[in-house]
Amino acid sequence: MFWRRLIGGARRAVEDPRQLKLWSGRDGAPDWNVRISRRARRMSIRVFPGGRVEIVVPPGVGVPQIERFVAQHRAWAERRSGELLLLNPQGADRRPAQVTVGLLDRTWDVEYRIGSRTRVQNQGEPLLLVTVPTLSDAHVSNALRRWLRTVAQQELGERLAAVGSEIGIDYRQLQLRRQRTRWGSCTTVGNINLNVCLMFQPPAVVRYLMIHELCHRRHMNHSRRFWSLVESFEPGWRELDAQLLKGWRHVPAWVFS
Repeated sequence: MFWRRLIGGARRAVEDPRQLKLWSGRDGAPDWNVRISRRARRMSIRVFPGGRVEIVVPPGVGVPQIERFVAQHRAWAERRSGELLLLNPQGADRRPAQVTVGLLDRTWDVEYRIGSRTRVQNQGEPLLLVTVPTLSDAHVSNALRRWLRTVAQQELGERLAAVGSEIGIDYRQLQLRRQRTRWGSCTTVGNINLNVCLMFQPPAVVRYLMIHELCHRRHMNHSRRFWSLVESFEPGWRELDAQLLKGWRHVPAWVFS
């Protein structure tokens, strides 16, 4: 099979983990891909907005093991992929015609132009002009991610400062991440790490996540005292936490492609 050769090549190149096509979706279904990850301790399946399916594989795993794993979980993954495709049919688009940022409740139309310099210009509130060397997934995704990080630096920075002041808990500095599984974290030295994907979440959910991480400045655990402190600032944290767990469905494919 074609994907056997791809996986074999990836195993020889684990120093540069990358997305590899497992098979193409049928009847318009999203593609499935294999990603070799040095951080992975076991195989897992992730389904992203728009229905894209990713098989995460630790280095050195043989093709027969991957085949058995996919066979065991394929029915669930196909069902979940179909659900997310219906919920967000544009989520798998790596060259989007529109970009919606839930935190700001704004949607921009997107136009593309070929040019030597990669940049994104805000042509008035409803339009982003994306200039890239080619209209490849890589160039478009890189340009949009740069723009997203710039917007996130300001918006998340201002909101975190405001929440910290509101609840009376300080922090050392904000650092932005682009992670696939974690929304935020707090370090022992007082840095707050936030995922840029929070830009696609509702404001109340983002505020809860910020409260959650700031409360770790008092309790570096998830003890009763920690949750009691969270609840004192956000009584509805349970519902917001449940929304956050489902928040990945709002993150478009170009953020990670």
